[in-house]
Amino acid sequence: MEKKAFRPLTAAEIAALEALGNSAEAWEQLSVSEDFQPCQLLQSRFEGRVEIASGVRVIRSRVANYRLGEGVLVECVTSLECRRRSAFGNGVGVATMNECGGRTVKIYDTMSAQAAYIMAVYRHRPQTIAALERMVEAYAAERTSEMGEVGSNSRLVGARFIREVRIGRDVVVDGASALENGTLCDGVHVGVDVKAYDFIVAEHAAVDNGVTLERCFVGESCRMDKGFTAAESLFFANSHCENGEAASIFAGPYTVSHHKSSLLIAGMFSFFNAGSCSNQSNHLFKSGAVHQAVHLRGCKFASGAYVMSPALEGAFTMIMGHHSYHHDTSALPFSYLIERDGHSRLMPGANLTSYGTVRDVEKWPARDRRKVGRDVINFEEYNPYFTQAMLRAVDTLHALREQDPDAAEYSYNKTLIRASALERGLRLYNKAIVAALGAMLGKGSDEARYDGSGDWFDAAGQFITRREMERTLDDIDRGALVSTEEVDNRFRVFAVHYDDYAHSWALRVYASLLGHVPTVEEINDAIAAGRNAHEAMRRMTDADRERDESLEMAVGYGLDAADERQRIDDYRIVRGLGRP
Repeated sequence: MEKKAFRPLTAAEIAALEALGNSAEAWEQLSVSEDFQPCQLLQSRFEGRVEIASGVRVIRSRVANYRLGEGVLVECVTSLECRRRSAFGNGVGVATMNECGGRTVKIYDTMSAQAAYIMAVYRHRPQTIAALERMVEAYAAERTSEMGEVGSNSRLVGARFIREVRIGRDVVVDGASALENGTLCDGVHVGVDVKAYDFIVAEHAAVDNGVTLERCFVGESCRMDKGFTAAESLFFANSHCENGEAASIFAGPYTVSHHKSSLLIAGMFSFFNAGSCSNQSNHLFKSGAVHQAVHLRGCKFASGAYVMSPALEGAFTMIMGHHSYHHDTSALPFSYLIERDGHSRLMPGANLTSYGTVRDVEKWPARDRRKVGRDVINFEEYNPYFTQAMLRAVDTLHALREQDPDAAEYSYNKTLIRASALERGLRLYNKAIVAALGAMLGKGSDEARYDGSGDWFDAAGQFITRREMERTLDDIDRGALVSTEEVDNRFRVFAVHYDDYAHSWALRVYASLLGHVPTVEEINDAIAAGRNAHEAMRRMTDADRERDESLEMAVGYGLDAADERQRIDDYRIVRGLGRP
């Protein structure tokens, strides 16, 4: 908060304040702006040091050791107090992904998804983790104070207990039950009956309607609503969780769970959707709550899906049914994982033909509510990370088939793959690879300094090369990066040149497929082939959409229709398809 000039109260102002029903532990500890008027305070109690900026109104509230910014309203708050020296949630350890704390992330009020990803995932580099934690501890020390703050134009109304909470600008707290040891960044909304302890809520997030948080980080523009409960969890940009429960999860950008019966325990998610009655949990307690599951970007649980940790699915896998054999399908993205006859059966690449996949890819950038953009997020449909996975998937499926060319079914990492599904998967992956290479070759430049060769990762929403990630980690180790802000800047700089890195990767892959450096003509041919493959795949997904929009799906429409025409009109109008 910007420091303004404050002055002590005059004797006349003190008398006027007391006449308005106000009281103070010691009036001399109350400092006000030059234009202060006693009518700004009504039937309120002040304890410890309190600073009141211009335009502040405090009505029927108790305030202790707080600095109130310009235009703040505090009305009917049982207690707004800072009882002790506090870092306001900065430095709190959150046992994400692993309930026993093996991946604890120390949160802070400017934390990005990428910095948290390093702290959670790179535990095999203890020197890196220790260096990052020192950065967080230094930052937390800078944020520590004996006085709480409420930023300009914030409104605190009808809340009960707000203790050791730093509140940013334009924040609304309306009817919260208890907020303790945390930070509410600019533009946050906290609603009725919310309880939060040891927390940080990032810019423009909303936490409302009976939500309970314990040791949690809620990222930029997230929505927590309708009684959702979470402990030891991290939620990043645009995640939206209601009704259900989460414990020790790393919820990357766009993690969505809307249903009362959803339960997510000890896992990593990203661009994820949990269907009703879905359950990802850790039920193997022989050696404690030590297991975890990872659902790579774009995974989706159908209603009633269950996954027992440990487990791992490839990107954009649709999970249906009950799975307790600890599968690893990370090498086969865009698949269906279904339960049949008590077995986990995999359909490689099947999700590439689903219109739902296209809709997901298109809706995420359209639903980006962020104004600050602290997390780096790539929305590109065709990218090195997915394409690399599909290339490996082709190799994996070929290797399976070569083991027994005449087999009707193949066993793979605790799943079963039918021979017909394997063959279809190969065709789909190959077509998608052509589309992806063409798209990446058509973007970016051939500048040698942007070397995108080698492995790529999805670091909590950002596609990045292994080389750049390890360079960043090495620079943290040797002290070349000394603050979390400098670490974040590395990721942002890479993001600026993402197209060039992706182009470099695609060019090298294409050269390896050809066996020589491609000519300009060959590159143009690949770009054209990519467009054709993309259009062919869109025809498949459009056909899937048309099946979903067909009259076979009109069951239950036109309840009082006089004839078939009215029933069809009802169906098409309600579905937004227009009249034929």
